[in-house]
Amino acid sequence: MSTEKLDTQVRQEQIARAALGLLTDLGMQGLNIGRVARRVGLVPSAIYRHFKSKDEILDAVLELIEERLLGNVRAVYEESSDCLERLRLLLMRHIELIRGNDAIPRIIFSDEVGFGDSAKRAKLYGIIEGYLKEVEDIVHRGQGAGVVRDDLDPATLSVMFLGLIQPAVILWHVSDGRFNATRHAREAWEIFRDAIRTK
Repeated sequence: MSTEKLDTQVRQEQIARAALGLLTDLGMQGLNIGRVARRVGLVPSAIYRHFKSKDEILDAVLELIEERLLGNVRAVYEESSDCLERLRLLLMRHIELIRGNDAIPRIIFSDEVGFGDSAKRAKLYGIIEGYLKEVEDIVHRGQGAGVVRDDLDPATLSVMFLGLIQPAVILWHVSDGRFNATRHAREAWEIFRDAIRTK
């Protein structure tokens, strides 16, 4: 890979991270080329060397979120060989990812992404679907190892796993952090674990 291409990738990632930070601080209405440029330390015209529009920057932010979600999956495989423990670790990593990036629920439920542009909605769905497949794979491996009940559908369990996260995150977000999403996740995990593990 050429140095120029690598530099471009690094700069694009910096821009996407800056945009994610802006979305956390100011919401969707705060995302514009000028603000992103200031965060990265560039003039606005330099942003256009890497992205044609704010819309493309938003696509890069979605890719960054996907990368972090899948990075969490890779991390739990390294942290534990036990499938139930992998699920627990993934749950806690997911909660912390969102607590550290308040922009994620804002993006998901925004008019620009989750409820707006059909291409963005499809991209978001693809990210969530890919993440659910990873969770499903952990469940399937757990069934193979005899620690997760084999009478339960892995795809259904993966959606239920996501259900441990989303309502808690919404409550955390709309309460301005007063709802303790981390404590909820810990307690909800015990109920979920006991329901799916072999006795």
